[in-house]
Amino acid sequence: MKLRHWIINIIAFIGLVGMDQWTKWMAATNLKESNPFVLWDGVFEFYYFENHGAAFGILQNQRILLIAMTSIIFIAILWVLIRIPNTKRYLPIRIVGVLVAAGAVGNFIDRIYHGYVIDFLYFKLINFPIFNLADCYVVVSMVLLTLLICFYYKDEDFEVLKKKII
Repeated sequence: MKLRHWIINIIAFIGLVGMDQWTKWMAATNLKESNPFVLWDGVFEFYYFENHGAAFGILQNQRILLIAMTSIIFIAILWVLIRIPNTKRYLPIRIVGVLVAAGAVGNFIDRIYHGYVIDFLYFKLINFPIFNLADCYVVVSMVLLTLLICFYYKDEDFEVLKKKII
């Protein structure tokens, strides 16, 4: 990857992780010992929650396992970003990689620093599990990846990736 692309990726990554950490700090500062902040009554609110597990409450109190899994995932993403062809055709994969890496690292920082992940976004209307910005990065990146696989990339593109990455 060209130096310019690396710099852009690193700036985007730092910006995304910074935004995630800032929103979690705001949630901890303003919501931790107070009632939820209702944005839209019965629909959406900011609600402080300390998540000791992973998505949807799985792997509760498995901090070491979650830290290890996140480390492995981050290294794998970094490997892909280093090896991926430096063409416009694969730019969407680089974007997906930066998004998922930022999400993983955002929650990783919480697990290391606090021992849990700070969640604060709550869709009360459907009683959806409370989540945070890092979770949004991961979900958006997976939706984008699915769309790219289904509608953008062709078999030849996967062959190129396989040769470059594996």
